[in-house]
Amino acid sequence: MDERHVGLIGATSLVGECLQKQLRQHHWRVTAFSRYHNNNTQHIDQVTWRQFDTSVETPHCNHEKINYWICVAPIWTLSQHFNLLLTYGIKRIVILSSTSRFSKYDSSDRAEQHTAQLLMDSENQVQEWAANHGIDWIILRPTLIYGYGRDKNVSEIARFINRFGFFPLFGAAHGLRQPIHVNDVSFACFTTLNTLNLKNRSYNLTGEDTLTYREMVKKIFLALNRRPHIITVPLWIFRLVLLLLRWHPRYQHWTSAMAERMNQDLVFDSSEAKRDFSFHPRLFKLINKDLPNHI
Repeated sequence: MDERHVGLIGATSLVGECLQKQLRQHHWRVTAFSRYHNNNTQHIDQVTWRQFDTSVETPHCNHEKINYWICVAPIWTLSQHFNLLLTYGIKRIVILSSTSRFSKYDSSDRAEQHTAQLLMDSENQVQEWAANHGIDWIILRPTLIYGYGRDKNVSEIARFINRFGFFPLFGAAHGLRQPIHVNDVSFACFTTLNTLNLKNRSYNLTGEDTLTYREMVKKIFLALNRRPHIITVPLWIFRLVLLLLRWHPRYQHWTSAMAERMNQDLVFDSSEAKRDFSFHPRLFKLINKDLPNHI
């Protein structure tokens, strides 16, 4: 059995790509799983690519055992692969969830409420399945993830600023945020996988800085070498702006609930992560490589 062999679900995601690099640096062999066959995937030493086939329950590698797993795909997709993981002989898994299970539970948007419920139900389902099969699990819930210009948070704001030259905020936008860099999320996934005395625990992951939404937007302006041009608008105008933006696919997921949360504190406690596996995230200081490439 290869003790440094890990199955990685969600390997093509932003966190997944950071994890591939970190695992290789620590001499782990990675079997990376994807739902779709990707002919453009480059061959990289220590990484073997597999295409998921949920119609069968046996692995495509002659029953090679993979005891350790990380899932950074949406947690609600993991149950589709339970049988496959058991066939591989899974013993331990680290799973990425989200603090959105708390922050979006009371959202005014039904789709966001559904997401929060889905996260909660999926966490419970994973824990029950793992308990029934004697599998150690760790669930990690990051806050607002950013990094390398590929996230849907900071990078979306940066693209808006670059396109329109301003950014609209609802009211004071004094709600607190704790943005976390994708590399810190990757570090937490790798470290908890490798810390075998930790099991059957959930951890919130936050960035080191706690700042208001308005302060966060100002820092994005400055990272773009732009003078902050923030327009404070009432909610009805924000909703009108969203209607006008709906023609663009990039902004179709923006909702008025996002504006409402600008004044809500989304602050979580990551002291247990700092205590249990020396989690020390970075401050929110954007550098060029954290911004979209075309900016």
